[in-house]
Order: sequence, then structure tokens, then C-alpha cells
Amino acid sequence: MIASMGVTRNQHITVVTGGARGIGAAVCTRLAADGHDVVIGFRAAEDRAEAVAEAVRAAGARAVTVRMDTADPDDVDRLFDAAAELGPVTGLVNNAGIVGPVGRLVDLPVDELPRVYAVNVVGVLLCARRAARDMLGRGGVIVNISSGAATLGSPNEYVHYAGSKAAVDAITVGLAKELGPDGIRVNCVAPGTIWTEIHADPERPAKVAERVPLGRAGEPEEIAGAVAWLLSDDASYTTGAILRVAGGM
Repeated sequence: MIASMGVTRNQHITVVTGGARGIGAAVCTRLAADGHDVVIGFRAAEDRAEAVAEAVRAAGARAVTVRMDTADPDDVDRLFDAAAELGPVTGLVNNAGIVGPVGRLVDLPVDELPRVYAVNVVGVLLCARRAARDMLGRGGVIVNISSGAATLGSPNEYVHYAGSKAAVDAITVGLAKELGPDGIRVNCVAPGTIWTEIHADPERPAKVAERVPLGRAGEPEEIAGAVAWLLSDDASYTTGAILRVAGGM
């Protein structure tokens, strides 16, 4: 489904994948407040995507919602084609991601692992590829969402997820070097444990808090602030950075 409303035309047009909830939703509303029109990619939660779109419009920006799967090349093209209807795309936030099964690797069902890498790695590559193609000759900004797990490893919980996010870190560094001459900045935000619905155990953030130097889990809005800075002109000389927002972990 594609839906758009609003008359305000902003300089920035930013695509956010996984924008219907959690960090993605917080990013969308923060960017709208900062003057971005927002294109919200979502996979299943249509009602929540529309609620985020309404919040974007209430901030005076335009919003488009697109049901899509980041691991599907045709869906990715459809997402960016919808964004192009608003004007030239200036930004991408590669936020869509999944954890997959939780537990020791030796105990995990093999058939669930490819989907984690399809979304977390292939999806990031496909969206970055299309965004870069659209930005060539004009410049732009790509912000990938990684995880503190990429360096901590997440033993006994989701080593497979940590590995997929380590790949996102490597993709960020490589693309920053590849696309820098084209005026396209590529950076990454690596959140720690954040209060979102991605956790299989809803109380996990509270349980992890005692190990965090700042003594608490983070809020989605704190990640959104980091993303907004990387998309802003204040970060104009920042590329290839992996900004850890993890409370000291």
C-alpha cells in the first residue's frame, strides 16, 4: 500500500526501512521535526505505519508508507520509486532488522538462520545499492543501523544476529570509501540494548541494565537523535563512522 498526504515540500527526502515501530518509528518522527519528508517502509504492521505517517504529517512534513520486504529486490525498487514521486531521495536509514531465534548456536534451528541474513545483510545491501544509484550526481547520506552486539558477540543469545550486524559495520566502512568520491556519506549507528519490541523477552532491557555502565537500557528516541545528527549538515565531514550509542557497553 502507498499513501501520501501533505503539501509541505522539504529539502530532505529520507527513506526509513522498518519505520513502523521501535527505533524506526522514533527516527521517522524525529526526522519530520528536523524538516525531512519521510518514506516509511514496513513489512506487516500497516496500522502502526499509518500512525507514524500521521505523526510525520502532524509535524508539517510529507509521509509515504510502503509495504515491502527489504530482502526482495523488486520491493526495494518499489519503495524507492514511491519515494521518487516526492522528489530526489537525499537520505536512507537502513533500519529494518530481525533477531531470529534466541539461544546457543548449537541448539538453533538451521532453517531460520538464512532469513536473519537475508533481512539484516542482503536487505541493507539492496537498499544501499538503490539509494546510491539514486544519489549519484547529487550526493546524499546513508545511515545503517547496526548493533553493539557486532563487537560483543552476544554469546548464548544470538551469535548469528551479532554476526549479521558485524557485516553491517563492514558494509558501512567499505561503502563510505567507495561512495565518498560521489559525495555520498555512509555512516552507522550501533545501539546497545533499547526498549523496543525486538526482544523475545520483553523484560530483557531491564535485566541487562545492571551490566550497562549508565545503569539503564536506552530509549528509541536516543538512537533517533544520533541518526538525525548523521543525516544533518553538522556531520558533513563524517563518513565511515560507526557511532556506538550503547550506554558504555
